[in-house]
Amino acid sequence: MTEPLRIGVLGAARISQDTLFPPAEDIGARIVAVAARDADKAKAYAHEHGIERTAGSYQELVEDPEIEAIYNPLPNGLHTPWNLAAIGAGKHLLAEKPFASNAAEALQVHEAAAAKPELVVFNGFHYSYHPVFLRFLEILRSGEIGDIQFVRAVMTVDVPDLQDIRWSWPLAGGALMDVGCYVIDAIDHVARELGGAAKLTSTRTGHMEGTDPRVDAWAELAFELPNGVHAVAEANLVGPRDFTLTAVGSKGSIHQCNLSYVHTDDRLIVTTAAGTRVENLGLTRSFTYQLRAFRDAIRSGADYPTTTAAAVRNMRVIDQAYEMAGLPLRPSVSV
Repeated sequence: MTEPLRIGVLGAARISQDTLFPPAEDIGARIVAVAARDADKAKAYAHEHGIERTAGSYQELVEDPEIEAIYNPLPNGLHTPWNLAAIGAGKHLLAEKPFASNAAEALQVHEAAAAKPELVVFNGFHYSYHPVFLRFLEILRSGEIGDIQFVRAVMTVDVPDLQDIRWSWPLAGGALMDVGCYVIDAIDHVARELGGAAKLTSTRTGHMEGTDPRVDAWAELAFELPNGVHAVAEANLVGPRDFTLTAVGSKGSIHQCNLSYVHTDDRLIVTTAAGTRVENLGLTRSFTYQLRAFRDAIRSGADYPTTTAAAVRNMRVIDQAYEMAGLPLRPSVSV
């Protein structure tokens, strides 16, 4: 447990500035190397973020013997090829979501990981490691708000740049892929707390003028959970920003004010007949909790919820939602 985790990064992605570099500093991990399609960009990125060195290619990075774990924040369409490459090279893997471009790809990665049980493979739903979300589930289990009747999960952002990869059909863009996977996962957690699975019952989507009509700008999904509980998931790329999770029961409600960026708002609001209270559970980044859990799973075999099996469930719902909406599944990419 005392040896620093040695991480290699695929791509010079902006999101690593939130998802990886501060958490690595928090837990004392080493960012050994980065690879990018452009060597000069990789060198500049390594210099800017204090990465020890660069690799000549993605393949060179995943095969580097000094690296024990790969972080994959590449565009959606490139997740599966390089997830498979990392597993094939015997590396532990922290993969950004969505886990794959479609459920068939997710199953392929799941089976590759299952064939190497010594490897830890995380699907990067960082929010599920934060004390705020864990407390949300604890209150839900406790019976304090009574029998659960309704759940609403919302993940909306504003992506005005239509050249952004989130609008790209070849790179598996779309609201469901970018933010919808979060709310689907959150509802899956609640369904499992209720003793079963979430059944998707309806899907509505729409697209943005000037974008590929196959790429969803927004999506609204309805689910039936165990015990007749109704749930809705809302995702869109046109804003306004909203990352909330709410459960309503027969005796009250729980509201998580920020599901994703908890370090900006750690409030959990609980309302019952006794009144309303606000619980603040800490502004530490959920990415730090995730990276610590990733390290602990590698070093000591600790259990973790963001498994490849959960990733397959998530992608199957996304595929089902696209089919319900009359949209094609996201395409696979050959590398």
